[in-house]
Amino acid sequence: MSDKDSESISDAELDRQAEVWEKIAHRPEFEKLLTAKARFIVPACVFFLVYYFALVVLVGWFPELSKKRIGPANLAYWFAFSQFFMAWIVAWIYVRAAGRFDRLSDELLGEHAQPSETPEK
Repeated sequence: MSDKDSESISDAELDRQAEVWEKIAHRPEFEKLLTAKARFIVPACVFFLVYYFALVVLVGWFPELSKKRIGPANLAYWFAFSQFFMAWIVAWIYVRAAGRFDRLSDELLGEHAQPSETPEK
């Protein structure tokens, strides 16, 4: 654990952070970020689940189709094997999308990254 991790955060700092997050939460850029994430994550999850459970449907309700041989294996084995590649491709696409989300977050948080200096009276 680093020294920074072990430092306790004062109540004043927690209040300042809460104010910053309150300001950010009401900005249109934050809404844009949440919308962009939802537009990607929801369809990606739906696609993943449909693709994953398609094998169960294929084997359960269409056993004759799943037994059809294609080369050295049947269709069900090839489809199951394809799920590995599908998961890697979805992960790769997500990493690229997460980079865009990170850039939007950095832009949004840019002005709040450093605590503002308040003049002492």
